[in-house]
Amino acid sequence: MNEPRSAWRTVLLAAVATAVAVAFADSSIVVLALPELYGGFDTTIEGVAWVITSYNFVLAVCALALVFFVHRVRAHVLLAGGAFVFLGASIGGAMADSLEILVIARSVQGLGGALLLAGSLPVLGALAGSMARGVAVWTMAGTFGAAVGPAVGGILTQVFDWRAIFVAQAPVAGLALLATVGSHVAAILEEGWKPPLRRTLPGNVGLALVSGALVGALFLGVLLVIDVFGYSPIQGAAIVSTIPVAALLARPIATQLPVVLAVGSGAGLLAAGLVGLALLPSSALGYVLASLALCGVGLGLAVPGLTHSVLGGENGVASKATLTVGMRHIGLVLALAVVAPILSTDLTEAADVATLNATAVIIDGQIPATTKVPLAIDIRDALERVPEGEIPDLSAPFEEHGASSDASVARVRDDLVASIEEAVTRGFRRAFAFCALLAALALVPVLAFRRRLVV
Repeated sequence: MNEPRSAWRTVLLAAVATAVAVAFADSSIVVLALPELYGGFDTTIEGVAWVITSYNFVLAVCALALVFFVHRVRAHVLLAGGAFVFLGASIGGAMADSLEILVIARSVQGLGGALLLAGSLPVLGALAGSMARGVAVWTMAGTFGAAVGPAVGGILTQVFDWRAIFVAQAPVAGLALLATVGSHVAAILEEGWKPPLRRTLPGNVGLALVSGALVGALFLGVLLVIDVFGYSPIQGAAIVSTIPVAALLARPIATQLPVVLAVGSGAGLLAAGLVGLALLPSSALGYVLASLALCGVGLGLAVPGLTHSVLGGENGVASKATLTVGMRHIGLVLALAVVAPILSTDLTEAADVATLNATAVIIDGQIPATTKVPLAIDIRDALERVPEGEIPDLSAPFEEHGASSDASVARVRDDLVASIEEAVTRGFRRAFAFCALLAALALVPVLAFRRRLVV
């Protein structure tokens, strides 16, 4: 008689866990669609960054506000409300016809995500049979969602377009809403409990800094491999997936190391990977993959220990989890707020350098003057027509001047493309270096409050 009931609870558990995974994934699920959004809405680096920033900012603010009274609200009410808001915002995002409307939809998604994540942990605990199991499911769902988010977004963008990302999220939120209504689970109240700000501060600060550093590996990395190196969204998904794969491979190692050693070495490796990306000479794929792998191993070592130090203990798990969600997303938002203007400024300067390099390549090119002069004029016109910060496609001018049949013209084309790629790649250097600094700063709370990281 209990088997059907148990099976039904498993279905409900899976529905809620999937919604949790999507809410975490939404922090980065659109990163591989950013180049398409950048071109489609004719915006700037700062403008397209708001598609990510708006979700993370609203989620962070709402989660931090919820910390102080989440223990007094029935979890199934929070979860149902969050799923409903998330569902409506996903539909709105899919229908957006301007960047402004898309940013508004993403902001509303952030509100829904905060409510959903705040209410999901007690519900998962009740469905799983214990709070410890609920925490395990919640943590696994969050890790899985954050890991596969960029890849899923890239695949949906390549096969359909960026709107498919939001279309796919709507039914997930709908199933979570139905699961909440059908579960008849009420929250466990934790009356009188106060947020453990002092005890969890080192771990939360560390998670915020590591999350901010992740902006370099994802936001910057995606723009680099797709917009500069010319990979498709699916190819970009495969490249960026190096991070979650390496992180998952590193997790068993993290469990065997002392917490302080795992977290400290993880932050150091993450910083090293970002320094590698900052020093990237050009579109050397092997170098990119190695740097991203270092970032992934660093995350796999650092995040479990930091999360365990924050969520450890039996009391106030829901409030501690909500605080952690807010701190993580605050780190993302602050990093984006600094990185976007740095990148925009440096790419503008890189474009000027690329133009000078292109001129030098054409002047030095071993092609007849009768071809060189009109080719230079056509390339100049093509460069002037390109929106600020966008990488020009110079294949048309070269084809018009015989690149497909003349090896010397093709050689100049290849040299020109390489010189532009090198100049623009250098434009990412300071932004990557800033994210590396965030990862290195994560060592400060780890070493200063190492005793509090051991639960």
